[in-house]
Amino acid sequence: MRTFHRLVLALVLLIPHVSQAAAPPAPPRTSSGELQGARWRLDVPAGWNGELVMLAHGYEPVGVPQPSPMPANDSTASLLAAGYAVAQSAYASQGWAVSDAIVDMERLRAHAVSELKDVRRTWILGFSMGGAVAIATLERLPRHYAGGVSLCGANLPGEQLANDLLTTLVAFDYFFPEAKGLPRQGLASAEAAALPQMELYQGIAAALQTRPAVAAQLAVRLQVSVEALPGTISLHAMILHELATRAGGMPVGNVTTVYRGFGDDKAFNAGVQRLAPAAPAQRYVREKLALTGALKRPLVIQFNNNDPSIVPRMQAVYPQLAEHAGATPLPRVLPAVGEGHCGFADSQVVEALKAAAAPFRVADRISGRAYPW
Repeated sequence: MRTFHRLVLALVLLIPHVSQAAAPPAPPRTSSGELQGARWRLDVPAGWNGELVMLAHGYEPVGVPQPSPMPANDSTASLLAAGYAVAQSAYASQGWAVSDAIVDMERLRAHAVSELKDVRRTWILGFSMGGAVAIATLERLPRHYAGGVSLCGANLPGEQLANDLLTTLVAFDYFFPEAKGLPRQGLASAEAAALPQMELYQGIAAALQTRPAVAAQLAVRLQVSVEALPGTISLHAMILHELATRAGGMPVGNVTTVYRGFGDDKAFNAGVQRLAPAAPAQRYVREKLALTGALKRPLVIQFNNNDPSIVPRMQAVYPQLAEHAGATPLPRVLPAVGEGHCGFADSQVVEALKAAAAPFRVADRISGRAYPW
């Protein structure tokens, strides 16, 4: 009998193991549409974890073609693979559309929650300008969110951002007056706003090449590399002019500003162009684009190394605001990763969201809930 058993066992071991190929994962369910002029999409993975990510995209220049149907953000696939449903709005307007985007995202959130039915938690995650959208949403609508993430975010109150942009433009005009191909009235003028963006960029780049030592000094003050300087200046001009159009006039001024860090500061302050704000436009940025620091939900902030758009002086603003406002909890700032503007790997986006959710993971494990991490 034992001999028979040994023979059977030998035969079993000799039979090649035939494994069944794992079935490919089911594709996510996608729906899309339009809500009061804002195109949207909602993607839900087959293994949905019950949580919803509202994904806020960054700055999109006015006039850039918008494909239809709305494409998914590059980070969507990794968030879906981690189990999240992802809702995205194209916003009803282009440009520095923070105020519109807050409304559009809230409208989409309500729609997504009604479509999904059983949403356990909702998060907001934004890139670049979308980082400001995410933070402003958490400040104004905390009851709808468990927390949020701002990645490579322009996390500044609107008036402070506009002041920073204006500083860039008047500094360029001071050091490079009457640059060839650029209006004599300066980069903050209506004449500059009328120039095509590439023409503006080329004029700035050509002027910087005429005085390389001065360009290097300006780059140090603006906290960007010399190579990135033309792009940074032209981007600042584009955003400030778009803000002025949206707000109905120049939203900030520098009549009483005392500048520092431009070499001979006495000469700079004496010679720099002075502009007064348009009062209604100034009210717009103060009210519609306000950030106070008064957080009541977890927020994770992360930047990239050598970001020419969101430079170190900008990165420090919101954590200081939150500390001054007594935010509970204070934002958690993760170490910088990647290079350039919004240079995140897909896995890093998911990890930042996990960091925001860390307190909830502990609570879920204590309560015995199954959590996908």
